Amino acid sequence: MPITFISPANPSEMDPGIWSHLPEELLDHILCFLPLKVIFNLRSTCKRFKTLVFEPSFISKYYSTSPSSASPLSSFLLLSHPQFHTHFLLYESILGSWRKLSLSLNPFVPSSSLLSTSNGLLCFSLPSSSSFLVCNILSKSSRVVEFPKLPFSFEFITLISSNNGFKLFIIASGSSSNCAYIYKSKSESWRQFDGFGQILSDNYHQPAVCRNDCLYFTTSDPASVVCFDLESGHWRAPIAELPSELTFMRLVSDGKGRLFLIGGVGRNGISRYLKLWELGNGGENWLEVETMPDMMYRKFVSVCYHNYEHVYCFWHQGLLCIGCYTWLEILYYRVARRTWHWLPKCPSLPENWRCGFRWFSFAPELCASV
Repeated sequence: MPITFISPANPSEMDPGIWSHLPEELLDHILCFLPLKVIFNLRSTCKRFKTLVFEPSFISKYYSTSPSSASPLSSFLLLSHPQFHTHFLLYESILGSWRKLSLSLNPFVPSSSLLSTSNGLLCFSLPSSSSFLVCNILSKSSRVVEFPKLPFSFEFITLISSNNGFKLFIIASGSSSNCAYIYKSKSESWRQFDGFGQILSDNYHQPAVCRNDCLYFTTSDPASVVCFDLESGHWRAPIAELPSELTFMRLVSDGKGRLFLIGGVGRNGISRYLKLWELGNGGENWLEVETMPDMMYRKFVSVCYHNYEHVYCFWHQGLLCIGCYTWLEILYYRVARRTWHWLPKCPSLPENWRCGFRWFSFAPELCASV
């Protein structure tokens, strides 16, 4: 008996009877070959597709399979300035060039200021509603976190993102300057810690650095690096004796356990060199890594005018970045190659903007949870 094949009315469409019975593993593998934009458009079709893009297992498979994603999502250095309001200029570090389009955060943030970033999440202050906003621009998800009390003023905020959600660490200012607060998204609650003023004195104008679920701070009198355990709420003894003749110091963590110290070396508050150290030997001492080349150091000094309070540092995709609030350029050290570079100026920035600049690391992640 001859076999008769029945063709679908439209040969380009798959028979729904076959499509609906595909194993999930095979369906996920097929989806990995689609552009990311198409996968996002599929989110509205069913519950399965709505949650798929946030599953770490699918994200890992997508980036290892999809021909349209030979490399991970682009990572950016994000430039914030009071004049930008809700738009931010992006420097694509992988391609080494400025993007022509700015990143618009509407409708998330009608009136706010960017405070901190972590693993694809951005944290803003919303003064008009006495709250913070933590959002994932890529997944278009957000969470509003109300201030721990009213009235409330704070010195700085640190956003810590993990697989289990995020934490906000804040040191209060004003009448509550001896207190710190930690918000955990998993429990949706604040916790207060006292005694910060006695340990940090007036040194907490520099944001904390997170490493292995602990926050690290520098103190100047006496000069030391102290550690606060986020889970237990206890302080640890100062770690490793610091290098001598430091005029200022900043900490940077790579997010994977490495801790770096950047500091000026000199006397009477004037730096003659800028050096980089890494915490080594199980945390027992600081190992010298590099000294900034003299020509680059001269430009750095001309930018900050020895006013080191304006200097800040952060980590971005293998780059150790050094910025100054009074200058739009940024200096970075490529750790793998042991080379120093100045980031090129953005051609669209007005020449008369001279202060208020703040750089952040922004590496979009679909599965960064709010």
